Amino acid sequence: MMDGLTMGFEAWLWMGAWILALFVAVWLLVREPRRSRHDDALDILRSRLARGEISRDEFEAARRLLES
Repeated sequence: MMDGLTMGFEAWLWMGAWILALFVAVWLLVREPRRSRHDDALDILRSRLARGEISRDEFEAARRLLES
């Protein structure tokens, strides 16, 4: 037969497991995705080219600079 101490310990373990699961879920939802700065710069260059802010030659020169 179990006494109150054992049941209390199990309850604390379950509560700790749920709190840990909650923290992990919140962390997964609010963390920022990891992207390299190189990809961000190329995305900006592509969008500037698409909007017509830079020419194709300027795009290629900037892309080569980023890749080196």
